[in-house]
Amino acid sequence: MTDVDEVAVERLVAAAKHGDAMAFGRIFDIYHRPIYRFIVARTHSPADAEDLTQLVFLKALEALPRYEARGIPFGGWLFRLARNAVIDHARTHREHADLDAVMERPGTGPEPGSGILARDETQAIEQALTALTDEQREAIDLRFFAGLSARQAAVVMGKQEGTVRGLQFRAIAALRRQLGLDAVDETDRGQ
Repeated sequence: MTDVDEVAVERLVAAAKHGDAMAFGRIFDIYHRPIYRFIVARTHSPADAEDLTQLVFLKALEALPRYEARGIPFGGWLFRLARNAVIDHARTHREHADLDAVMERPGTGPEPGSGILARDETQAIEQALTALTDEQREAIDLRFFAGLSARQAAVVMGKQEGTVRGLQFRAIAALRRQLGLDAVDETDRGQ
């Protein structure tokens, strides 16, 4: 994702604005995977991420005739659409998630011994991620799940590149502390 030729994308956008379906298809090919990875990292649901990714591209297609760069690359605009879709999704599905948590039955997990360690590690990571600030979590999602450069993430977040790098650095440090990885490094250095 960091190797996207923004000039080529702008040419595709111009062609798509004039009704070139192949150009929009190429835009979809370029951005589909990073947008999906960003959304799935935020929703933790592949099915919801698939639906929201399609919604993002549908909204992009509908808004394309009115799109103007205004100093923001097209990819940044798409990620803002994705970010807004995730926020809207979270707002509308919060009640359902609360109900699902109440209705969840114990004992519906995997068989004993099958993937328990992996599940425990995944839960530890998810819990550590929830300890981050919203901005730190978003920086991590954009940089590592969506594969954006710090500059691209800064555009999406509406921040300076240095600010995004700082958020990323503090987020990684907090995750290392939460997961107890700093203690491991210190014992490794003593050997």
